[in-house]
Amino acid sequence: MADGNVRRPGRTRVRTLFLSDLHLGYRHARARELNEFLTGVEAESIVLVGDIVDALSLARRVFWSAEHTQVVRTLLARGRAGTRLVYIPGNHDESLGVFAEMLQGQFEVHREWVHRTARGERLLVLHGDQFDGVVNCSPWLTRLGDALYELTVRLSDGVNNLRRALGKAYWPMAERLKLSIPTSVRYIEKFEQVAADHARTQGYDGVVCGHIHRANLRHIGGTLYCNTGDWVESCSALIEAAGGELKLLRWPHAASAPRRDTAGLVADAA
Repeated sequence: MADGNVRRPGRTRVRTLFLSDLHLGYRHARARELNEFLTGVEAESIVLVGDIVDALSLARRVFWSAEHTQVVRTLLARGRAGTRLVYIPGNHDESLGVFAEMLQGQFEVHREWVHRTARGERLLVLHGDQFDGVVNCSPWLTRLGDALYELTVRLSDGVNNLRRALGKAYWPMAERLKLSIPTSVRYIEKFEQVAADHARTQGYDGVVCGHIHRANLRHIGGTLYCNTGDWVESCSALIEAAGGELKLLRWPHAASAPRRDTAGLVADAA
């Protein structure tokens, strides 16, 4: 079991760790990489930005490994050691009402949450499925996309299991394939625009979300857009350093460059 926040050499100390789309219970979730990542990070607060447990996948096919259990144990151990734990359900785990009730007292459970950085920036934190009604595709394209996604994730999972056995680093194959499809790229760009616009109209400095499995950190129209990515394709997380600086981390790489006031992509260590 994890030892909470006991300081160990080599651990990265952060003010806040944002994680989303772990999809525990999904056969192709990269739980082993996630456990290794968590071992190397200490956080004063951990914010889980939805789709932590994949209830939709579990409803189709029951799957749960010891590695998935270890992720939950590690998070709970961090909470007992004093880390603040915030849980924001997503579209894959919002139906787990009983599970959320069990977490009360160990996790703070919210539908949306406002995070204030050490610099005083107010960031709206939500999963991102709230925008599905605005950012949508035709039904046939959605079905085709789902089928292709499942195929690429299975292929990526097999390739990375082989790479791991050979001692090679994780390669975000499924993400690379997704970003090579113009329709997918247009969907991601529209989602990012809608999320940033929503935060701005609500009076926030930025938004932190997940949902679309595309890690990103940039300014859109003066509003900070942060997407934590996922632990199926990109194996990525968002961190806030002690001074309020935001960065993306990708396993197994070190932190990417901090965000700056630019209109384009700021931090993406793909």
